Amino acid sequence: MVILHYILITLEVVLIFNLIIGAHELGHFLAAKWRGLKIERFAIWFGKPVWKKKIGGVEYALGSLPFGGYVALPQMATMEAIEGKSETAAEPLPNVSALDKIIVAFAGPLFSFLLALAFAGVVMIVGRPVSEADTTTTIGYVIKGGPADQAGLKAGDKILSIDGKPVTKFGGMGDSVVWRIVSSEHPEIDVQVDRAGKTLDFFVTPTNEPTKFWQRKSLREIEILPAQSAIIGKVYAGSPAARAGLRPGDEVTAVDGRTVFHYAAVGDFVESHTNQNVALQVVRDGRPLAFSLRPQKPLSPTNAPPLLGIVWDATGKITMSHPGAFEQVDSSVQAVAETVGAVLSPKSHIQAQQLGGAVMILSLYYRLFSAPHGWQLALWFSVVLNVNLALLNLLPIPVLDGGHILLAIIEAIRRKPASVRVLNAIQNVCAALVIGFMLYIAFFDVGSLIHNAQGGHLEKVVFAPEEK
Repeated sequence: MVILHYILITLEVVLIFNLIIGAHELGHFLAAKWRGLKIERFAIWFGKPVWKKKIGGVEYALGSLPFGGYVALPQMATMEAIEGKSETAAEPLPNVSALDKIIVAFAGPLFSFLLALAFAGVVMIVGRPVSEADTTTTIGYVIKGGPADQAGLKAGDKILSIDGKPVTKFGGMGDSVVWRIVSSEHPEIDVQVDRAGKTLDFFVTPTNEPTKFWQRKSLREIEILPAQSAIIGKVYAGSPAARAGLRPGDEVTAVDGRTVFHYAAVGDFVESHTNQNVALQVVRDGRPLAFSLRPQKPLSPTNAPPLLGIVWDATGKITMSHPGAFEQVDSSVQAVAETVGAVLSPKSHIQAQQLGGAVMILSLYYRLFSAPHGWQLALWFSVVLNVNLALLNLLPIPVLDGGHILLAIIEAIRRKPASVRVLNAIQNVCAALVIGFMLYIAFFDVGSLIHNAQGGHLEKVVFAPEEK
């Protein structure tokens, strides 16, 4: 059953990824049919075809490199670096107008936008799971010795603005705490907070986590976590928590009388009180309860300190949001614009290598489908991805749809098509550069996967059985 579960998730990922690619290419395909262009091939994925079939004079193919797709149109600028050389003999074809080329090129991004809007409409109806980090700007935990701790920020502080820009949520893009920090171009970040009704400003020098050469350079951070409910996800058998009667789903609201803004605070308290009883205030099914338990050293791992035997629910409380369809598309457009602007800014600390490619997209879809409410999260992410696909393809770079549009506009101004030899040379050089960039991003995507896999391994915790 476990293997079947993984197979089903993999199939879901492949299907939705190919749907997104297919919709974009279908736009080009239908527009080319409408405008009377010759269509040689409709391909999902790049590279040498692993499957192909000719129907009605058009070859339909599945490539070997999961980076995108294409529609081979010999009357427009060809891209042999991606499409490969045509296997059919060249035949004289009538020229098509610049307007036809613009329509065909624009149809792909248009269909991506339409698919994004369709996904957004479904999300508006079925809802999108929202974590507590999406609805709060309150600091839940300040890492000891980190930049925020050194500057004087504390758990419970409500962040009002970063560098004078207001924030409405902790994670994600746009007006979030995390994005304001990573995109800040100042050596010191001005963090304005509300603390017990007083507005205070703290100037924090951000840091970057050290990385290996095969890892992306880490983004700026000030080492804080958002406030979220400390909910118990699992209790180890034979542990102090199990013997005290704590259960999965219990919410710890205070430790030793101190309000808990994040479950990490409980671990800190236990670490500094290993030989004392720990008093926990808990809410269970709406009822307040009190527990007293003493940390205990487990049998395994042997190097572990005394523990309570609790595994925390990392997601906290989840609510369902029903954002409007156009609101979702608009926020996705803003996210793309801000990301591109940050990458292109000479003062920005965000680099091109920190963008995600096909490998990261596939792995993210896999994680989303594996999570609770995974299909709803995947639908929401598909809105963002389709908007990204549409806008990035409209960039005026030869080989992208925006490049085709630019070349067609130049052709209309010159009132004659560009030299086929020059055009093909430009297209193939740009195609090779784009493929090289995709492989460059894929290198760091794989590095991130390896790093996450190494960090995700947790040794099993075993406590001594309770004596009777």
